Amino acid sequence: MTTARSDEVARMLPRPLRAVVLVLLLVLVLGPVLYVIFASVSPDLSVAAGHFLPSRFEPANYVHIWSTVDLGEGLVNSLIVAGSVAVLCAFVSLLAAYVLVAFAFKGRLLILRGLLALQSVPGTLLLLPVFVLFSSIGSTLGVTVIGTRWALFLTYLTFGLPFSTWVMVTYLRGLPRELDEAARVDGASSWTVLTRIVLPLSWPGLIVSAIFAFLLGWNDVLFASVMTNPETRTAAVTLQVFGATQEGGALPLYGQLMAAALVCAAPVVALYLIFQRYLMSGLTSGGVK
Repeated sequence: MTTARSDEVARMLPRPLRAVVLVLLLVLVLGPVLYVIFASVSPDLSVAAGHFLPSRFEPANYVHIWSTVDLGEGLVNSLIVAGSVAVLCAFVSLLAAYVLVAFAFKGRLLILRGLLALQSVPGTLLLLPVFVLFSSIGSTLGVTVIGTRWALFLTYLTFGLPFSTWVMVTYLRGLPRELDEAARVDGASSWTVLTRIVLPLSWPGLIVSAIFAFLLGWNDVLFASVMTNPETRTAAVTLQVFGATQEGGALPLYGQLMAAALVCAAPVVALYLIFQRYLMSGLTSGGVK
């Protein structure tokens, strides 16, 4: 099948044209990345002058950002919030998806349609309602919600669970039904089937759900800028504030800004590199004899 697909691609695009297309794609993708990398080790004057390659290397930019930008606290806040949301989203979505796939009950189809409908609601429309809701809860209970990590955690969990649940529903539907039926014949309960059979085979789907939820919390600026204070700012907000303070300056700290951007992107890149093998399907192949 792979050979047939290669032959089909070869008929559509001749070899020289394919080489040109691949080179253009690499330039479009790697060009901005290389520019940020080179700018992060360049003097500010070199970046301001528009030089692609650094006139001299300034690796000290990666040292100065920890005091200039106060990036450490932002990274810790982002890791705590995004990491906890990712873990909880993955396992709650697994439980919800298993119920929606394995059992037939009234309202099941409505719930599935609702999960899809929630994806069409722009998050910007919910910013004010969520803020007012958390403020009202804080005033009623006499506790502080706005400005805490809990506010971000609940917000991202609300937005991440519908998509994560739908991802897991789609994944669990692809698992062989014979595995569940064989376990039922052996007297296994629903909990045993979930923990002993479904969970070990669901790691690719769980990783996808967790990564989506993690990126939702890691990259968000809109809700994090409203729900946090200087002590609970995430890395994205810290980076945005640092970039805003450089506007209009005599010589913005371009090198440190690019270095801070790369440091903020590093955890996401590491996440993909570590879990990329789980993103590939096929763990269930051969599960049914």
